[in-house]
Amino acid sequence: MPNNLRAKALSLLARREHSRQELQRKLEPLAESPEALETLLDELAGRRQQSDARYAENRVNIRGRRYGNQRLAQELRQAGLEDEAITEALASTEDELQRCQTVWQKKFGTLPDTPNERARQQRFLQYRGFSAGTIRTVLQGLSEDSYDE
Repeated sequence: MPNNLRAKALSLLARREHSRQELQRKLEPLAESPEALETLLDELAGRRQQSDARYAENRVNIRGRRYGNQRLAQELRQAGLEDEAITEALASTEDELQRCQTVWQKKFGTLPDTPNERARQQRFLQYRGFSAGTIRTVLQGLSEDSYDE
């Protein structure tokens, strides 16, 4: 069974990066014992076949185009990553303000002219995980040439 467990783990990792917690959850039903699973996960991490830091970086690169730092950090915490790995991964992304402008421009494109429209745009950006300061800056309207970049 350990060879089957190893083969399944490598098969999962070949498809995409997995956090240690994700991999553990998926392999638990196949493991003979929790100790055997822990040993395998330690071995995979030791050989750098599984890396939480690599998972975080990959996840932030993929989801970072559409979401703010708060949402990305929450998703990484749910995947069982430590705060240090989350901070490093978020530091490698492009500026949150720029990402927020891009998302806002694609969805709305024009500044709100009523309080209801402003609230709607704020809720959308908050749901996407952008910080209040970033949202405020975008909705106050920046120079037109900042959108052309």
